[in-house]
Amino acid sequence: MGKNDNNKIRYNIVTIFIYIVGIILILQLFNLQIVHGQEYRETSNTRLTRESVLKAARGNILDSTGNKLVTSETSFSLELYKTKIEDSVLNNTILKTINILKSNKDEYIDNLPIAVNPVRYTLPEENLKSWKLSLEIDENANAQEAFDSLKKKYNITNNDEEAIKIMAVRYEITRTGYSNIKPVEIAKDISRQSAIQIREQSNDLPGMTIATGSKVKYTSGNLASHILGQVGPISEEELKGKEDRYSLNDIVGKTGVEYIFEDYLKGTDGIKQIDMAVDGTVTEEYVTEEAVAGSDVVLTIDANLQKVAEEALKKNIDKIANGGFYKTSPANAGAVIVMNVKTGEVLAMASYPDYNPQLFIDGISQEQYDSYKEGKNLVNRAISGVYSPGSIYKMVTATAGLETGAITTKTKINDTGVYPKFGNPVCWYWRSYRRGHGYLNVTQAIQKSCNYFFYETGYRAGIENIVKYAEYYGLGMKTGIELLGEETGTISRPEIVEARGEVWTPGYTLSAAIGQGDNGFTPIQMARYISSLANGGNRVDVTLIKNIMKPDGTEVDKKELENYVNERLGYTPTEVEDLNIKEENIDAILEGMKGVTEDGGTAYSTFAGFDIEVAGKTGSAETGDPDKVNGWFVGFAPFDDPEISVTVLIENAGSGGFTAETARDIMAEYFGMNANEVKEDKTLPNSFYKVSITLIANQLKMLEKGKLYTN
Repeated sequence: MGKNDNNKIRYNIVTIFIYIVGIILILQLFNLQIVHGQEYRETSNTRLTRESVLKAARGNILDSTGNKLVTSETSFSLELYKTKIEDSVLNNTILKTINILKSNKDEYIDNLPIAVNPVRYTLPEENLKSWKLSLEIDENANAQEAFDSLKKKYNITNNDEEAIKIMAVRYEITRTGYSNIKPVEIAKDISRQSAIQIREQSNDLPGMTIATGSKVKYTSGNLASHILGQVGPISEEELKGKEDRYSLNDIVGKTGVEYIFEDYLKGTDGIKQIDMAVDGTVTEEYVTEEAVAGSDVVLTIDANLQKVAEEALKKNIDKIANGGFYKTSPANAGAVIVMNVKTGEVLAMASYPDYNPQLFIDGISQEQYDSYKEGKNLVNRAISGVYSPGSIYKMVTATAGLETGAITTKTKINDTGVYPKFGNPVCWYWRSYRRGHGYLNVTQAIQKSCNYFFYETGYRAGIENIVKYAEYYGLGMKTGIELLGEETGTISRPEIVEARGEVWTPGYTLSAAIGQGDNGFTPIQMARYISSLANGGNRVDVTLIKNIMKPDGTEVDKKELENYVNERLGYTPTEVEDLNIKEENIDAILEGMKGVTEDGGTAYSTFAGFDIEVAGKTGSAETGDPDKVNGWFVGFAPFDDPEISVTVLIENAGSGGFTAETARDIMAEYFGMNANEVKEDKTLPNSFYKVSITLIANQLKMLEKGKLYTN
């Protein structure tokens, strides 16, 4: 047999094989379409496949020790898909479902402006016109007529009590629409028990499905509310350009860390397939794409220290307002910041009054919201409040005087009480005792908070140099803390006065030198300033974020994070020249601050007997209202090897000396002194009470002698 014959045989075999396969396919198609076609069409028509979104959990927000301050918990919502069932079946399904919800004390969505027993409108008549028009109800119809019209429209034959439940859901369907692929939401955040019961009875509840999602949970009530921020439904404006990642049903961060780190906290939604019969019963559910939770944001704050800071601030404000010191002042708000002086990490930051962010998720009442607005509870005074610094600015003036040679650490200036130039401003000591402090060097002037000394120092150094060192310490500029709403503040300088059409005079310099005039700074700026002083005059960069952990366990790159935050805030860091402040000058200033908490200092009464050496400075700042004076205390500890700074601002405190107790309580907690705190105990020895009585008596004597200072 030749080669050609072999090729012909192979060709014939292949041809026959192809014909056989073709015949098999034709027979199979005939079987599918003709023999069993009707059967398969009926089966197909009874099955629908829908995609449902599996909502990803938001990332957690944790404190520096790993405590979850904000987390997500599983939530269930009830959805209804359109199915091929009659009105009577739909109405019965709705009623059964609502009864299940009610048995577990769950609520359903009810936007219907009608109630029964008796039948009545729940909205004013003027608000009902458009509603009636949308439902083709006579605009003059009373509540009973409108109710009867809707019963007829929705083919409801039940009694009024049952009808109103069905009607509310049917109205929601009319209002929002639904289809066999787009459900209408019937109830939000229902209990697990309701979800289980509805799933178990799905065969009797056609079209009803349970959607599983996550709900943001603030674990500690009001704690760190201004840091954490709040979440809320995404707006149409926020949704623009992000439709690939968000839907109108999503929540997003609105303020605080929730807002700034939205892109990291937001997870990636998954997809669930739902197989349903045409009558709406679910036949099968399965996940086709898993949801991925968002990244975790780890803060620098310590939750326990944060709690102590908030409680100490509130206690101090209440004490001032209730006359706990030698006079009563209308204190009602304030802020406190605890900072690591070496790293600039914020260990605690509180603003009072605060608020409960959970209410903005669970539903806040109008009364509560109005109360928050009236009290400005939502304002983060730590970064958004701008206040005159008063005497705590004197370390800036001291730095300018020492670094320019206008004064030295040994220079002594004689405070006679009345400064003999430029309008004859007086020292606060003159107002109280009709005399001056006498001869003081810079260390003593800071301890005594002598205005006269700093009038003269400011005059010698000049306003340009005061401004120069204020800027070096970061005053009058944003810190770049990772929160929205930080204010810039202002440094008192000629440009500001000239912009008002006035002429800068030496009198403005004197006012600026003691922290008055146009000086206005945020507490967070003051915290950086004091931390920089405690750090040997070296500036620190402020931060609230320790790191961000991705779902795979890796950490977000620090540079990536920095660039992201700056872009989110629209913040450009200010380049400031390192002025290399001389060690001897810083030491003289810090010694003066230590003297503030020692015998003869303006905060001695608060820190007398304290176990750790504390450096501080009090400040009483004018507000423009002679009856209202803001109070400051700034300080750091331990003096020999500083770890933390504490900045306290209380509005309408009356005196800076009254605010130091907040710092003392925080420092006691940080350094573990509260573990030895003596509680009320009837078994305490008499010597304890004798010591306490002696301490109080000594403080009263100091007050009489003018040694219990209030500046």
